[in-house]
Amino acid sequence: MTEIRQAVLLLIFSAIALGQELPAGTVLPIMLNSGLNAAKDNPGKRLEGKVMQEVQLSSEWSIRKGSKIIGHIVRVTRQGFSRPASSRRSLGFTIVLKFDNVENDGRMIPLTLALLALASMRSVADAQIPINSTANRDPISQWVTRQVGGDLVNRGRGKVASSSGIWGTWLEGSSVQVKLTPNANAGCPSGAGYDREQAVWIFSSAACGTYGLDKVNIASSGRAFPLGEIELESSGNVVVRGGSGWLLIVAPNP
Repeated sequence: MTEIRQAVLLLIFSAIALGQELPAGTVLPIMLNSGLNAAKDNPGKRLEGKVMQEVQLSSEWSIRKGSKIIGHIVRVTRQGFSRPASSRRSLGFTIVLKFDNVENDGRMIPLTLALLALASMRSVADAQIPINSTANRDPISQWVTRQVGGDLVNRGRGKVASSSGIWGTWLEGSSVQVKLTPNANAGCPSGAGYDREQAVWIFSSAACGTYGLDKVNIASSGRAFPLGEIELESSGNVVVRGGSGWLLIVAPNP
């Protein structure tokens, strides 16, 4: 069985090397450099970001930190405003986007990605600020920080811990490896990729939904048909500034 398993893994990673899609369940933590504004953006707008932590796929293959990720806006819905003007209020916006490729070592790899969690630029920054009282005297390698979603990173011990007892590893900078924790009630059920530690950057093991984004919700994560189409909605405008953090996962084929 061991030889068969090794042969299967070899086939998978050989396919990746040839530019095929990544295995289902692979997590990609990215920062989106492009901003989103449903009141102004139009379908077809190009989106660009970068992978914020190396994603190890095998002993010889990884998605490099800093690799460019490319996507586009699929469609935008603007519901307009209520009348009369004296009580004018927004009736809501939605914006649908899709990530298409990651450029890694000069090779474009096609993607079908779903969204686990989305954090505002401010939430991303907060996750990299120390919370320990001695931080002003400690070197960066001794800081304690709080991940988006609540997990604590103790850099001095090289550990990350969740309130539910999940333990992971701090590597360096903002590089964190931890097993994902299913959060079905919030829209993140278990599935491929939940059996091993993954690169999560500034996110917690159970991070799911939006953080620091007023009234913006995930209407569709991209896990269901049409696969890879991520829909954000708001009772007001959908605004996500550049520098936001996205915890993405490769969606399984139906």
